[in-house]
Amino acid sequence: MKSGSVFRKTMPFCMAKLLLGGALVLVSGILLAIFMGLGWLFGDLGMVICIAIWIGITGFVRKVVMNYFGYLIKVGHVAVIAETVVTGNVPDNQVKYGTQQVKERFLTANVYFAVDKLVSGAVKQIQRGIQKVSNFLQGIPGVEQIASIAKWFVEMSLGYIDECCLGYTFYKKEQGAFESACDGVVVYAQNIKALLKNSAVTMLKVVLVMIVTVLAVFVPVGILFKILGWNAFVAFIFACLIAWVLKFAFLDSYILCQLMTEYMAFAPKTQLAFDLYSKLSGISSSFKELWEKGKAENPTRTYAYSQPAYAGAAPVSVQTVENTQPAQQAPKGYFCPQCGTKNPEGSAFCAECGTKL
Repeated sequence: MKSGSVFRKTMPFCMAKLLLGGALVLVSGILLAIFMGLGWLFGDLGMVICIAIWIGITGFVRKVVMNYFGYLIKVGHVAVIAETVVTGNVPDNQVKYGTQQVKERFLTANVYFAVDKLVSGAVKQIQRGIQKVSNFLQGIPGVEQIASIAKWFVEMSLGYIDECCLGYTFYKKEQGAFESACDGVVVYAQNIKALLKNSAVTMLKVVLVMIVTVLAVFVPVGILFKILGWNAFVAFIFACLIAWVLKFAFLDSYILCQLMTEYMAFAPKTQLAFDLYSKLSGISSSFKELWEKGKAENPTRTYAYSQPAYAGAAPVSVQTVENTQPAQQAPKGYFCPQCGTKNPEGSAFCAECGTKL
């Protein structure tokens, strides 16, 4: 199923996000009226102080609400997207289904937040450790400047990629939450180049749309504030809040659908690489902790090797096997032990970093 279709069919979550964001803007508007009234009583200096207090309180309320209710709605959306992409069917009563899946998968919100924090940290640390943005743009004049811009877009996309990794936990329902999340990060690491290229392009589109949205909202809000004789800077802040609600409800949902659709297309076809778990543990302390918790959930799982990692040995896939089961051998040149790039079968050297396979 294409990402556009997934987005349209999971619209109830967009509406839930719109209601939550709208409630926050309404509360912000009430607080704004109160503080501007107080500021008017104390003159210009009082107005500046009250506006500063309003901005601080509004930011704090938004952070608290979004760090709990917003995240729970988002992970419910992730569960429904994963189900829709994998099965092709949209669950009935999506919000209820998503809520049930979150409860069944993570048992409590605290477990979800713990998994989300570790996955988010691992994704960011792995990105810094094994992927150079300039590799995407080799051979282009002025590559340093372009690379810095591309890196900014990639960094913006990482928050959506960690949700894709969490989506893997709903795909592998038979595994524990930490174990499947760990595998989800490995799937990301093995397909990092393709996923980040696609996400960077998506984020470029989103930034452009967001700029247009802020301007479109600011014009009527600015006119209203001008008529009322209120501060133009406050009008801009308020316009940004409204634009943020639209982004949270629709743009974020669209990005999530698009990136998760791409990620879940890779997931079933990805043969988990034999040595990435220990390799990524050396790069990311968050991944190491996630892996340790995953192994605690399933102590019988064996990360088996049939040959040494280097000396030209053919890579072997990671599998959940009993001690009596031999590990299966993957095609030669499947995974570069140095940078993680997948290479065609029969490659003698890695196409990305030149390491001998």
